[in-house]
Amino acid sequence: MAATSATENRTREGVGGGAEEKPIPLHENVMQKHAAFFDINHDGVVYPWETYKGLREIGVGILLSIGGSLFINVSLSQSTRPGKFPSPLLPIEVKNIQFGKHGSDTGVYDTEGRFVPSKFEEIFIKHAHTYPNALTYDELKEMIKANRQPKDLKGRIGSFVEWHLLYKIGKDKDGLLQKETIRGVYDGSVFEILKKEHSLDKKN
Repeated sequence: MAATSATENRTREGVGGGAEEKPIPLHENVMQKHAAFFDINHDGVVYPWETYKGLREIGVGILLSIGGSLFINVSLSQSTRPGKFPSPLLPIEVKNIQFGKHGSDTGVYDTEGRFVPSKFEEIFIKHAHTYPNALTYDELKEMIKANRQPKDLKGRIGSFVEWHLLYKIGKDKDGLLQKETIRGVYDGSVFEILKKEHSLDKKN
């Protein structure tokens, strides 16, 4: 299966297009589901080597996976381990992932890690100028810039890295980041789809 076909199938069947959407539970901490994909051994803790493996499984290159895993674990380790002494192994505790929520973001996750539908729709109301259910690269940059908060260097960097990484691995053949791909990132469901696509690409 070609990479473009996989992306088209994802849009039509996996997380987008004509497929029936499964509502994201408003009471659940879906941010934990997002993080749990990278918990390779399911022990509730994500170490840098697990983040690296997770990134590789969804199609991120080796160098970017190395840099991304270090950036993610350095950024989130201590904030998800409140009251604990810093660990050189940089573990991220999945149960506390909501404490790692940074500023200059979309607000789609609330402070409890729950999905906020109105904030999700706001992304496309404000920034999807070309197509109602997708973002071009320029529109993505516009959104990132619009969400910047004053004197929030950490949040700005986090937002920039996350969204550019998502665009790199999640854009379709037309260079668009589809609404349902973005939605799938928030609850973690798109990661399994990307993992399957990448596995098929390697076999072919």
